[in-house]
Amino acid sequence: MRGHGLCCLLIVLANCSAQSVVAEGQPNVVLVITDDQGYGDLSCHGNPVLKTPAIDALFEESVRLTDYHVSPTCSPTRAALVTGHWTNRTGVWHTIMGRSMLRENEVTMGQIFKDNGYATGMFGKWHLGDNAPYRPEDRGYTEVLRHGGGGVGQTPDYWDNAYFDGSYWHNGEVEPAEGFCTDVFFEAAMDFIDEESSAGRPFLAYIATNAPHGPMHSPEEFSAPYAGLNNFGLENFFGMIANIDYNVERLRSFLDEKNLTENTIFIFTTDNGSSSGWKLHNSGMRAGKGSPYDGGHRVPFFIYWPEGDLTGGRDVTPITAHVDVIPTLLELCGLTPPKSVKFDGQSIVSLLKGEDSDWPDRILVTDSQRVNDPIKWRQSSVMTSQWRLINGKELYDIQQDPGQESDIASGHPEVVERLRDFYEEWWADLLPSFKQNAAIHLGDARDNPARLTSHDWITTGSTPWNQGHIRSALNGDANTGFWNVNVLEDGLYRIRLRRWPEETQAALNAELPPGDPVPGTKAFRTTPGKPINPVRATLKIGDLVEEKSVDPDAEEVVFEVQIPAGPTQMSALLEAPDGTVYGAYYAYVEKLNQRASLD
Repeated sequence: MRGHGLCCLLIVLANCSAQSVVAEGQPNVVLVITDDQGYGDLSCHGNPVLKTPAIDALFEESVRLTDYHVSPTCSPTRAALVTGHWTNRTGVWHTIMGRSMLRENEVTMGQIFKDNGYATGMFGKWHLGDNAPYRPEDRGYTEVLRHGGGGVGQTPDYWDNAYFDGSYWHNGEVEPAEGFCTDVFFEAAMDFIDEESSAGRPFLAYIATNAPHGPMHSPEEFSAPYAGLNNFGLENFFGMIANIDYNVERLRSFLDEKNLTENTIFIFTTDNGSSSGWKLHNSGMRAGKGSPYDGGHRVPFFIYWPEGDLTGGRDVTPITAHVDVIPTLLELCGLTPPKSVKFDGQSIVSLLKGEDSDWPDRILVTDSQRVNDPIKWRQSSVMTSQWRLINGKELYDIQQDPGQESDIASGHPEVVERLRDFYEEWWADLLPSFKQNAAIHLGDARDNPARLTSHDWITTGSTPWNQGHIRSALNGDANTGFWNVNVLEDGLYRIRLRRWPEETQAALNAELPPGDPVPGTKAFRTTPGKPINPVRATLKIGDLVEEKSVDPDAEEVVFEVQIPAGPTQMSALLEAPDGTVYGAYYAYVEKLNQRASLD
């Protein structure tokens, strides 16, 4: 067994701090979201090569959103999904450069469900901040197993992680795990579900795989059927999806065995258009990940809940989006929403149940910024169920031209004007929030010492966001930046600057050997570790500037400084003998008791 306009915003008025009594029989929720898998990367959507029998079975039984849209890249979609707010409102409009940290004032899905008496678990890819107060364990999730950054092997992740036998943060502490990453995350989710359901608690399990995001690593038994493609990356991309399919089957069988299927809302979706498979098959859409065209942001969304009559293989055709998910789940689960939160989406329960024959013609917006500060009209799509206005200029009738081949803006000026007017109102509503920088907490008892990485530098140069960049000391002078930080208390802080993360125990001038390869394409850890031999270090925090000579044979450069409370900027530089300046890729900041001073 298996509205149109801003007037459609949902205003909710209940108190988020109050614990609700969980009604007997309240549904559980399992939400599976994969990474970089597009609409066409499923055999149920016509892919002629890829086989996904378990997800196909879910497709056959589910209610399907056929015109469901997310953001064109990873973090922005996740921010909207877990808050019900437009990505740009949440401060998450990029995947790096400090613009992937979900602002403190946002209330997450995890927090809402927790406040309503649910057990809440998050497994896999968070990508909304690796420091307090942004981690999932700070945002309402009571059981967490996650990697760092936007993917296994990225800069904030545990050093030398690859997709096999990695180490992950389990409720804030690093723990080693055996096996392929997707298998590990699903297994942890099933353990959580087993424990919470046995205790009689309703649960939210948010399973966010990093697969099939690159680098393309797949267990060989899953990639082998695609060897005939003669495209090694695509073979492993499809292999990762086949492995996800295997895990969906495992999870659904587990729910059957535990008699949980009937009253569990099971959702399968993805975070953006295809990164790799779209050129082979794209279900008739144009372009892939990152694009304002539909191939960049129209993705699958299947929802299955037998006790709620969400079954039968029915299609829901009106346009919907990631911002609708939380309002919808709140209504389905009968939860009390947070006080004074105004969602940008709306509940689509009546659509899911087939009860709304007069659904309004909504306008929705998605865009891809990937810059320090949002730029008006950049990589944008203003959408209705019929129209797509791209970058404020090109117009497509998506019902007649799903491949977006014929720009008909000149023939429909009234449609262009209507959609542009909506965007102008949308942009003006969001604009005041753009200056609200998310800042890493220093001196937060939940995260002391705080581990800062170059992934979150604010910079106009290239950002060293993966461990291959760290190993190669990417770009030297072009590769420095600052962190936005919030010092919570006046006091003495110990700040340790490192070329390599502390788990390596490597000296500042160390030359690290390549790490072991894994099945698939080149792993980040196989890049040789370049020595930089720093001789001088500079620390800047607000108006404070301190310099000191460096012993290149030491593991780190240590500063102890008095810092006043408040938001500010921090940078840390290491200078080589030839004058090349590198950012300290890792900095550890600890609030000290005065008596702990080296003085």
